[in-house]
Amino acid sequence: MNIIELKDIKKSYDGEEVIKSLNLNIKENEFLTLLGPSGCGKTTTLRMIGGFESPDEGKIFFDGKDITDLPPNERRLNTVFQKYALFPHLNVYENIAFGLRIKKANEKEVEERVKKMLALVNLQGYENRKIDSLSGGQQQRVAIVRALVNEPKVLLLDEPLGALDLKLRKDMQIELKKMQVSLGITFIYVTHDQEEALTMSDTIIVMNEGEIQQIGSPTDIYNEPENAFVADFIGESNIVDGIMHADYDVEFAGIRHVSEDKGFEKGEPVDIVIRPEDMEIVPVNEADLKGVVQSIIFKGVHYEMLVLANGIEWLVHSYDSKEVGEEIGLRVIPYNIHAMRKE
Repeated sequence: MNIIELKDIKKSYDGEEVIKSLNLNIKENEFLTLLGPSGCGKTTTLRMIGGFESPDEGKIFFDGKDITDLPPNERRLNTVFQKYALFPHLNVYENIAFGLRIKKANEKEVEERVKKMLALVNLQGYENRKIDSLSGGQQQRVAIVRALVNEPKVLLLDEPLGALDLKLRKDMQIELKKMQVSLGITFIYVTHDQEEALTMSDTIIVMNEGEIQQIGSPTDIYNEPENAFVADFIGESNIVDGIMHADYDVEFAGIRHVSEDKGFEKGEPVDIVIRPEDMEIVPVNEADLKGVVQSIIFKGVHYEMLVLANGIEWLVHSYDSKEVGEEIGLRVIPYNIHAMRKE
């Protein structure tokens, strides 16, 4: 069931169109991520859902009700921003209780719900702590439960992990997903971090220049990109020119391959996407491509190599180390060859 629907949304700033006729349905109880580079329109979309911006055209529906002109405080959703905007003069307890006091909840209800929120983020015993005595990760948790204590149906998160260091950010990705599942509410999350989106999301919306490029699960987005922008933006890719001679018959890098792609015109030019981890290093006499290692970098888990083969530099990830200048063979199985129509 859809909890939020955006229909024919357009938005411009100073004559520049930042959202171009956007249509989007958001399901109840899902973790949905708006992903894209800076300036693609993801934060503007989030702000319109939250009521902080108004669309120039189009309608926004919440549970079937038109909320396009409804102010933020009358929408059943809350927002967590990258800057947490916690109140430094209030302790942890009072920061979380703030929204409940605005609603004039009785003291017993305030106490019960604040304690429940503190337990949710493992901050029991921190009630009387000052905000500036907390770490960045602890402040972020307080900001999230302050938004959740009023029991919104939807939580909007605008790059809330951006200020955290890498390890803490990865820990909080897992915590956020657990939180969303345990509470059973809809999270709409904005990020430009591909790994973050792939880690947490049920559904990813990839945006660029105010338009949706692809909607799908993390697996679909990564393994079946619909165009070169998505393939290049989500993870690392080898993207080369190819020709579909027939269904399951593709040519690229000067050689014919069996693939699992179909539905193209005979002789249609295509973009071929092969992920670096899908290029297998094999003995030269068993290879589809024979090449020479141009560079190698140790990345901790794997080696990253540039291999020149058939006039193309291929990015290859492997657990096996090779030497610069060494001749190696490369092979790709049909399942890992993905053809896309030219834009």
